[in-house]
Formats: sequence, structure tokens, C-alpha cells
Amino acid sequence: MRVIVGTDIASIPIAIIIALVIGGVLIALSGVNPFEAYGALLQGAFGTPQHLADTLIEATPLALIGVGIALCFRAGVFNVGAEGQFLLGGMAAAITGNLLSTAPAIATLLAMAIAAVLAGAAWAAIAALLKVYLGASETLTTIMLTYVATYLVSYLLNGPARDPATPIAQTQPLTTSGLLPGLWPGTTLHVGIVIALIVAVAAHYFLRRRVGGFQIVATGLNPVAARSAGLPVRRILISVFLTSGALAGLAGFIQVSGVQGKMIVNLSPGYGYTAIVVALLGRSTPLGAFLAALFFGALSAGGASMETSVGVPASVVTIVQYLTVLLVIAYTAARTLRRPSRVADEEE
Repeated sequence: MRVIVGTDIASIPIAIIIALVIGGVLIALSGVNPFEAYGALLQGAFGTPQHLADTLIEATPLALIGVGIALCFRAGVFNVGAEGQFLLGGMAAAITGNLLSTAPAIATLLAMAIAAVLAGAAWAAIAALLKVYLGASETLTTIMLTYVATYLVSYLLNGPARDPATPIAQTQPLTTSGLLPGLWPGTTLHVGIVIALIVAVAAHYFLRRRVGGFQIVATGLNPVAARSAGLPVRRILISVFLTSGALAGLAGFIQVSGVQGKMIVNLSPGYGYTAIVVALLGRSTPLGAFLAALFFGALSAGGASMETSVGVPASVVTIVQYLTVLLVIAYTAARTLRRPSRVADEEE
């Protein structure tokens, strides 16, 4: 599966501008000045240190999950189950944090991260094994596993893992040792964004500079040829699935430890699904996914401010997000369709 790989970079800002113009038309039809609305959006995303922190906090899980999904795209597989892997990672992190509530912070956080990574990877491994050994569609299995994960987390939060001190479906609040340290004094920004950046840079380096990265790309381009060349295609596919699940689980840990301070039912507003769009807009590259996550984070943080300030529904932001990706895909498809005609013209 080659998804917006190698797209002309200039097409992305053009797509963003067109999507914003269309969004502006929708805003105008609602009786609000588009410039005023977008001004409120920018203010909500970057206007104060806390607003900028909100943007980066929103971008963090999208970046981590998006990098994992981008790696899957490069290998020719589609992980639609990151939402479930994210939730299970958060659940595992919260349980571990509560069990180690009296341990030193470094030990607690490390154990929470490991538990989250293992939970996400293990859940992704189910779909990976079904894919490579039974030929099951990973799109179907991952989305079905997401439903199972969602209800499993709900069961745990309403039963064995629920805080006995409250009727609300949530775990006990984490102690200080289970909370990620802050990154920007005076704001709620935590070190999660640094972790996401490190992951994106490391994944970029791996794909570009390491043999394993070349094998992933080769498998995605043509798995039959890769297998004929002696590449361990099954192992490669399982590895990218495990990596994608691990990063989704890590994002769950960061959301629990850095934002909520406990595991809750609504930990995710749909990060696992939005991250698919982030990976697409990022041209299926790790650094591209990170930048796309920042863009989506700004729209998400600013959209809430736009709604409260000028009364424009935040759904307009969602329209802009998805229109941007659709326009990039349309550009790529149009460019691909033009190629055969150019070749024919040259032959004539």
C-alpha cells in the first residue's frame, strides 16, 4: 500500500489553503466573518503560552500513533486498530502506576511505559499473525480488535480496575511518581512532545539509513519481489505491526500520565482514527506525520476557542482537516493518471 508517498510537497500547503478557503465559505454562510473566526482559531492555538502548550499536547498522541501508522503504510499494510492499542496502553500504564505508587518516579514511569508498549504491541500482534499466517485482512481484524479493546477497557474501569472511592468509571488517580514531568513552567505542557519528536526522528533515520528500513520500503513496494530477493517478508510485516502497536500504547501511557492523571473511559476522542489521516497528510513519512500532527493539534486546540469566541461550530475544523487530505489524495491520483498519457504522447 503506497499512500501519498512521494507526493509533491508543494501540493500540501496548496491543499491546506484550499481547504481553509472552503472552510471560510462555510463560516461565512453561518453569518460569521471568516477572518474573525480564523483569527480566533489562531489565538486559541498560539495566542498564549498555555494555548501553544494545548496545541503541542493535542499533537503528541497524534504524532506517536501517526508515525506507527506511517511505518505500516511503508510496509504495505494498514493498521486501523491503533485506537484499541492506545486504550489498552493507557489501561496498562494506569494499572502499573497504581501498583507502583510508592516507588521512585523514574522506576514507576519506566514500568508504566514498558507496560503500555507491551500492551499495544501484543494487541497489534494478534492482527499481524492473522495477516501473515492465515491471510486475514488486517483492515477487518484491526477494526474488530478495536471494538474488543474498547469494551474490555470499559469492563475493567467499571469492575476490577475502578477506583472504589468513586462511582465513575476510572482508575485511582496516579500519585506524583506516576506523572510525567512538566516541560514548560507555567503551562500544562509535559515531556511527551519531546518523546514524540525523538520517535519521529529515530524512525526517519531508520527508514533512510538502516538496512531494516530499506527492507520495510522494499516490502511495501512489492512484497512478491521482496520475498523473491530473500527478504523475510513475514518477519518484516509482524515487526511493523508490533512497532505501530507499541507506539500507540506509548501514546496511551503519555495521555494517562501527562494529561489525565488516571485512566478514564473517554481517554481518546478518536486519536487512533485521526492519526490515520495524520499519516496520510504526512506522506507516510515519520517526520511528515509529526508535522501533520502539529497542524492537526493547532486546529483542534484553536477550534475550541473559535467555537466559544465567535460561535462557529468546531466541526468546521474537522471539515478542514479531512478536506486537506482528500485534496492531497486527489492531486496524487490526478498526477498518476496523467503519466500514461504523457508516455503515449512521447511514443507518438
